[in-house]
Amino acid sequence: MKVYSETLSISTKNRVELVDITEKVRRAVASSGVSNGIVNVYSLHTTLGLYLNENEPNLRMDVLEFLDRLAPQGRGYHHDTVDANANTFSHLRAILLSNSLSLPVAGGAPVLGTWQSVFAAEFDGPRSRRVIIQVMGE
Repeated sequence: MKVYSETLSISTKNRVELVDITEKVRRAVASSGVSNGIVNVYSLHTTLGLYLNENEPNLRMDVLEFLDRLAPQGRGYHHDTVDANANTFSHLRAILLSNSLSLPVAGGAPVLGTWQSVFAAEFDGPRSRRVIIQVMGE
């Protein structure tokens, strides 16, 4: 079995931002030389979540508004009293998503549904972020 790892650097520009990283994941899988296997995408940060969904502008706004209702900023969270960044909402939103996701690899490419895209969801930017893409298989 072959294992290939690549670190993806992402520079975000806003406090809250959704970044489509689908093409970068595709390129990493292609570079791996793995034809069939699995790709794992892993965030090295507690305030950067990962998820799969459609890359449609109105849906992206809906996702952000939904997460804002579930974990609003400035709610008087305990962690905000010890962290000058007052970023508890960022941690909570990342928990609601995930810090990793796995996709099958077939024919040398990640298997995605017709409308699926891979997103990195920034909740505490702007920052420089790192995501590990690891591909395993044959």
